[in-house]
Amino acid sequence: MSIFAQTCGIVLLLVLLVFFLRHKKVELRTEQAFLACLLMTLACLFLDIFSIVAINRMDIFPQSLVSFICKSYLVSLVGESLFPLLYICIDIDSLHSARHLRRKLFFIGYACVFVVLIYSLPIYYYYDNGVVQYTYGPSVMITYVGALSLVISNFVIMFRQKTRINAMRREAVMLWMLLWVCTALIQLLNSALLIVGYGSAIGIMILYLNIENPESNLDRQSGMFNHNALYQYIRQKYQTGQRFSCLTIILKHSLVDMLHSQTETFTEIEIAKYLHSIPGVKVFKDSEDKILVLFKNEQNALEKSEQIREHFEQEWGRENDMYARCDWVFISDSQMVENEDDFLYLLLYVRQENLIRSDSSYLKVDMPLVNRMYEEKQAEAMLRDSLAEDRVSVFYQPIYSNREKRFTCAEALVRITDKDGNIVPPAKFIGIAERNGMILALGKRVFEKVCEFLQRVDIQALGLQYIEVNLSVVQCGYKHLANDYIEIIEQYHTDPKQINLEITESASVGAKQVLLKNMDTLRKYGISFSLDDFGTGQANLNYIVDMPVDIVKFDRDMTTAYFENARATHVMNAAIHMIHGMQLHIVAEGIETKEQFEAMDKIGISYIQGYYFSKPRPEKDFISFIREKNLPAEAEV
Repeated sequence: MSIFAQTCGIVLLLVLLVFFLRHKKVELRTEQAFLACLLMTLACLFLDIFSIVAINRMDIFPQSLVSFICKSYLVSLVGESLFPLLYICIDIDSLHSARHLRRKLFFIGYACVFVVLIYSLPIYYYYDNGVVQYTYGPSVMITYVGALSLVISNFVIMFRQKTRINAMRREAVMLWMLLWVCTALIQLLNSALLIVGYGSAIGIMILYLNIENPESNLDRQSGMFNHNALYQYIRQKYQTGQRFSCLTIILKHSLVDMLHSQTETFTEIEIAKYLHSIPGVKVFKDSEDKILVLFKNEQNALEKSEQIREHFEQEWGRENDMYARCDWVFISDSQMVENEDDFLYLLLYVRQENLIRSDSSYLKVDMPLVNRMYEEKQAEAMLRDSLAEDRVSVFYQPIYSNREKRFTCAEALVRITDKDGNIVPPAKFIGIAERNGMILALGKRVFEKVCEFLQRVDIQALGLQYIEVNLSVVQCGYKHLANDYIEIIEQYHTDPKQINLEITESASVGAKQVLLKNMDTLRKYGISFSLDDFGTGQANLNYIVDMPVDIVKFDRDMTTAYFENARATHVMNAAIHMIHGMQLHIVAEGIETKEQFEAMDKIGISYIQGYYFSKPRPEKDFISFIREKNLPAEAEV
């Protein structure tokens, strides 16, 4: 019997073993399980060769020894089927969970039954011209039954638990098992063709190239572990209940540019070399400007974190006035959050909310901050559910015309309800929606509901001219806004002249050209525009010159300041004079008292909006209110 295929398989596996061992690894359980699979396959190939040698030297070796070696090879085939099963189960359950232990013990026990049977049952040798060609008999058949049943179990688990298993790992193991089954069937049909071991070696190579190559976990430029390695590592930590501390280094943009220039005094390689020299840490490059240093315990983390900060601030590039400027986020205990996804979300949350103190560039995460993050996560989930279940509604706040002495328009304001039917304050979800991009879907939903309302209700018969709809900062920078809104208007056959869109000052800073293009398209279609929250954004009167708006809205803070601050009074009077000079109308928001209303009327404010007249109202309540105020005679009838 030839051992060429087995020899090729051994050479291939030894090469993979050398490459696997020579690279630094994250110490993942999947890495350890892969190594176990590789060594099991290697042992199987060696035992295959030993069994062939023993069979061909039966005149030298005792038959009992030959039988033991041959049966050991058969046992290794069962092991080759068991190890991939245990390997794939790592992704499914937590290492110490009762389910994982039960699953693991069950399959190990199941395999042990076949091991006992293999060693107990007889094995026979097929001779051709006095030369042994292959083995057969009950021991061989029970091997195929055991191995095949374990392979089938592997396929069943991969299919049933596919959402919980790494997709690339699942595909690689599936290819491995298919190769194993195909070569086993070929060998079963032609027992002289001993290729099962070589097929397994090819499967191990596929697994290595697809997912278990240690280089795939490394950032090529710096030598630090990458984001994929970070996620797998902290996921394992949470699964096994192992606590850790983390220091996040957020590099300033100027520093990132300097690193890319690869100056002699300061490079990413130098950073990695220094951080790796610290005992007991794992270093990950999560993005271009973010490095995570993970410590095994808080005490070591506190001490080493301070050393790292001092090293960055004092050791690098001082002589060239370009020292390493960074922001620092320290998480003392990973158990502050529930899982790996929340851990990474926490780091993102800190940056989104700009929580790092500008004076020290350092933030130590505490439980109040974590609780605030979870509250916002819950609000985000609630918002997502509200959109999916259409728990979004529109309230309308009437706007009073001082000139016509009646309500001539209204502002549409979004409201959502929780699962218990309670109204959620906009402050709890608007900012979140803008940060995560859901504001586009939310704004579109509100606009659809307003257009549907205008289709059903004859607002002109109520004395109203138009409905104002807010545009968020994100919407103003969305290049498809005009096309999307025109499509909705045409879908509901709405008169575009009955719609006024409110933009904010801050909205026009980052995406001014996109906004102007959208405004031009929508104005030509018949929609008018207001400049909302004037005086509170990043702009000034220049925005009124640049933006083709018809109405300017004074924010509540600005109108309140008019009555409380003499300087604010002069500024607002000057602004009113200039705006009126441009033939634009003014809406004063946040008017709550009769004195405020009369003062605004006296200085020439065109429109009044606020609780003095009405709070935002649901649709039916709003219509009843307008009928009562604008059409008193009809209301009496």
